[in-house]
Amino acid sequence: MREAFHHIRKKYIDALNGNVTLNAASVPIYNRVPSDASTPFIRIYSHEGNEIDQNNTSYTTELITKIECVTSFQGDEGGEYQLNLVVDQVLDIIRTRTNEDLSAEGFNVYTTTMDRVRYLEDYEEFDTYFRAIIEISNRVQKI
Repeated sequence: MREAFHHIRKKYIDALNGNVTLNAASVPIYNRVPSDASTPFIRIYSHEGNEIDQNNTSYTTELITKIECVTSFQGDEGGEYQLNLVVDQVLDIIRTRTNEDLSAEGFNVYTTTMDRVRYLEDYEEFDTYFRAIIEISNRVQKI
C-alpha cells in the first residue's frame, strides 16, 4: 500500500500558507522548522498511522497529523490569547465535513476530525513560549 501522509500534509500546508495571520503579519508554515525561525510559526508533521480495515478489496488507514502552533513573548507583552487567535484560524481553514478528495494521488479521505488541541507553556530565560498541538485524524481509503 502507498503512503498518504505527505499528500495530506501538503494539502494542509497549501491551505494554511498565507491564510493565517497574527498582528497583520502572515504566520509562516513549516514542515521542518529552520534553526533561524522566529515566532510565531506553524509546523505540520505526520504522527501516527494505523490500518483500520482489513479486507481483500481495499486498504483503509487512520492517519494522525499534528499541526503545532507556536508563539513567544518576553515578559508580560503577550500570552495564550494570541496563540488562541492562530489556532482559531487554523481550525477554521482545515476543519471540514466534506470529502477531502485526494483522488489524483489515488486516495480518498472520507472523514476528517479534530481529535484534540493540547496547550503547553514553556519558559526560557527571557521568553515564554506558548504552543498548541492540534491532532487531526484522517481516514483514508486507497482507491
